[in-house]
Amino acid sequence: MYSFLDRAVMQFDRALQTLIPHVAKEHRPSPANQYPEATLSEQERKHAAGLMRINHTGEVCAQALYAGQATTAKLETVREEMEHAAEEEIDHLVWCEKRLYDLNSRPSLLNPFFYGASFAIGASAGLISDKLSLGFVAATEDQVCVHLDKHMLELPHQDRKSQAVLTQMHIDEAKHKQMALQSGGYVFPKPIMALMTQVSKIMTLSTYRI
Repeated sequence: MYSFLDRAVMQFDRALQTLIPHVAKEHRPSPANQYPEATLSEQERKHAAGLMRINHTGEVCAQALYAGQATTAKLETVREEMEHAAEEEIDHLVWCEKRLYDLNSRPSLLNPFFYGASFAIGASAGLISDKLSLGFVAATEDQVCVHLDKHMLELPHQDRKSQAVLTQMHIDEAKHKQMALQSGGYVFPKPIMALMTQVSKIMTLSTYRI
């Protein structure tokens, strides 16, 4: 059984792995590996990079959210589920980061801010109740799936590498949503979901270029 201090050190290490490029290691090979690099125009490359930067920041937020929730979760089973989901999200983080550098781009400069904000939200939800914390996971994953659907349509059709990454991410995120609901997560009402959508727009608009 880890003490609170042990968990704090572990979460600090996770933050460093999340925010420092080329440090985190994936557990599964990237789905992009099975496709050759496409020939893209400069405009297409920049657009693909902007979309993948948004998705990378989303994974930074996911790491922070799960870390905060795991730190304050009341039930050990909930904590273990959060940590397992975070492990799968590391794959997404690394895959998106690799695509960004393959596209001659970089992660968002705003990632430290979004990590801190997401960690605070996750920790606060966990302090209130595990049911709320799990509900927040389900609602967040629902928002992520919506973004992924949109980005898969917007990506240049010949960029099969990025498409493959987003497709697998969508499968995993939908699974995390179902896990949270089946574990007793609270189903957020439509007004709250609408508010979350507006907040997510701030992240997408700001990280597309920055």
